Amino acid sequence: MTTWRGARLREALRLYVITDRALARGRPDIEIAREAIAGGATALQLRWKAGPLREALQVGHALRALCREAGVLFVVNDRVDLALALEADGVHVGVSDLPVPETRKLVGESMVVGFSPETLEQALAAEAAGADYLGVGPVYPTTTKPDAGPAVGLEHLAQIAGAVGIPVVGIGGITAANAAAVIRAGAVGVAVISAVVCAEDVREATRQLREVVDAALAERGQ
Repeated sequence: MTTWRGARLREALRLYVITDRALARGRPDIEIAREAIAGGATALQLRWKAGPLREALQVGHALRALCREAGVLFVVNDRVDLALALEADGVHVGVSDLPVPETRKLVGESMVVGFSPETLEQALAAEAAGADYLGVGPVYPTTTKPDAGPAVGLEHLAQIAGAVGIPVVGIGGITAANAAAVIRAGAVGVAVISAVVCAEDVREATRQLREVVDAALAERGQ
């Protein structure tokens, strides 16, 4: 059974960095991940949208080893089969992926299951079905995920965070300049792609985000 539960999971969701090869300026995923972790990332998600699965396994194994050594939560996006093959700490699914009940059935209690709801009703249903955390967004406008839809705003995030008992992470258009507002709206952390992956200095960009998130959580006594 996974030990990523309760307070440990909440801590791991403070700064959740998602890989994106297309935005990495030609830098390898492992390089981005290493610098992000050095800067204070507490979770890392492998986002593999294109390319051979054999390569995804190679990259994933390297990221998994790095995260295990650093004590960082390692999650695979969308692909339950890939998450199982990599023995990831978790898998994150959305409304167009394998539903939460079936995902939980496949991974059992061995993994954390994250879900991206589009509505409050979906959020509540996912919690009831065994999701461990929710990723809500896009909070702000973003071009990183063309299929993400229009920004939902802080009010929508606050509504979901106030209605569920599991941790909520804000995602979408989040930077060091607006991350504190996401935390104040009820999120336990922020998930970012371009704010870190696109940065010239990945470590410093991550450090600045972590500083903002930690300060905002401290204001809430967390």
